Amino acid sequence: MKRGIAELPLHEGHVPRWLVTRMKELAQLVVKLVVEEHGTEGLLERVADPLWFQALNNIIGMDWDSSGSTTVTTAILKDVLNKLNLDVYAAGGKGDASLRTPEELQLIADKIRLEGEYLTKVSALVAKVDSSALQAGYQLYHHVFLVDDEGRWAVVQQGMNTKARLARRYHWFSESLHSFVETPHHGVSGVAGYALNTVDSNLDDHRKLLVDLAKEDPSKLNNLIKQAWAAAQGITPLVYYEPYPLEKARTVFKKYAKLGNVTPNGKALIKAREMGVENYEELLCVKGVGPSTVRALALVAELVYETPPSWRDPVTHPVDPFKFAYAVGGKDGVPFPVDKKTYDELISILNELMRRVDSPWSIRHLSKLTKTWTPPPSEKVPT
Repeated sequence: MKRGIAELPLHEGHVPRWLVTRMKELAQLVVKLVVEEHGTEGLLERVADPLWFQALNNIIGMDWDSSGSTTVTTAILKDVLNKLNLDVYAAGGKGDASLRTPEELQLIADKIRLEGEYLTKVSALVAKVDSSALQAGYQLYHHVFLVDDEGRWAVVQQGMNTKARLARRYHWFSESLHSFVETPHHGVSGVAGYALNTVDSNLDDHRKLLVDLAKEDPSKLNNLIKQAWAAAQGITPLVYYEPYPLEKARTVFKKYAKLGNVTPNGKALIKAREMGVENYEELLCVKGVGPSTVRALALVAELVYETPPSWRDPVTHPVDPFKFAYAVGGKDGVPFPVDKKTYDELISILNELMRRVDSPWSIRHLSKLTKTWTPPPSEKVPT
């Protein structure tokens, strides 16, 4: 199969009701099969895998390369999981639904006897990392949090670059996470570019400096920002022992400015100092410490103290799972239009297989038949 990634462009339109109904039925069967075979942890791990998630999206009939892949597929999963008794639950969604995540997580936590405050904190921190600590020009607008009764969790959230009309999807999984602020993602799906990345590996000194700068008097930080601007103009500040060459300093400043304003939130930084934040994770949790503030702190760290962040874009490049779109077709007709009769027959066959005693063996045997099959490259066209 061709290697690459789906670019996830912005699509207009909606999914017809007849297709949504069938999507829920098929997704329910897939979810049940995965939990039976791999347990709730196995389901969460797969949802946190960009390749598996996109394949599920294709199997149920969504467009193989649309930004709606995320919003529709997670909405289907949320509906299915919250109706089934599989000990996996989902909160959040697109737009306003994402803002209800804390309330929904608390209800889930009360139901399965988990600590709701902790889940809510994790949800907020994950969103803060992908909106502020990692910046590539994408504004978050979608956040779904899945959790099982053992407290394991997965997050799928998406940002949109309105100028490029492209989406980027961020996947998190609790069991592969060793730090919220150092290479935390289970996978990132999108088009690689450049990114202000303060959560890359080997950046302990940079993150520590950001915290130290945040605890300074805001007026001092503003002066340091002026020094960084002066460096970009070719003026060497007193603390600038080994200044960047003028053109390099200008290039660095432009990279930050391209992402937005470089203005710290003074009130948030005063609050951070009063709270006595000790590490970068705590700093990100302070209300008001957003993208602009992180940009300002990172700029000072790089141009004044010569302790730069990473500019490595953490996008992963899985095998594009286009072949799974051949299960029932695609909503917009690629590789062929969804046919109701075929869809219903598939659901009927899977239901019958699940009723049989030899169900696991039968389905594993069927899966082997398509492992080596690849679709014609000519049929892989944008929807």
